[in-house]
Amino acid sequence: MMPFHQTLITAAALILGTVVTRFLPFLLFPPNKETPPFIVYLGRVLPYAVMGLLVVFCLKGVSVISEPYGIPEALAILCIIVFHLWKNNVLISIGVGTVVYMILVQHIFN
Repeated sequence: MMPFHQTLITAAALILGTVVTRFLPFLLFPPNKETPPFIVYLGRVLPYAVMGLLVVFCLKGVSVISEPYGIPEALAILCIIVFHLWKNNVLISIGVGTVVYMILVQHIFN
């Protein structure tokens, strides 16, 4: 357990870090000034890169040579793809895929 002063310093550092990361973009890129092309480019490509990174991270521990052979993960990914093509809504797709995956690993492949 941390002493009170360390807890206070930790909380202050967390608050400061949160405030700086939230307000710094507004200071660096005010609304009356044009956003640099590189930042616009990053805003376009980073969401896809992050999603790809999350998929790789989530599947890194899946073994296709031992039971359940990645079947729950494959079915959940298939549900995500189908729901996204059907509804074109990222939140619904990921939500349904998560629910399907949890049902599969908790009740069917346990």
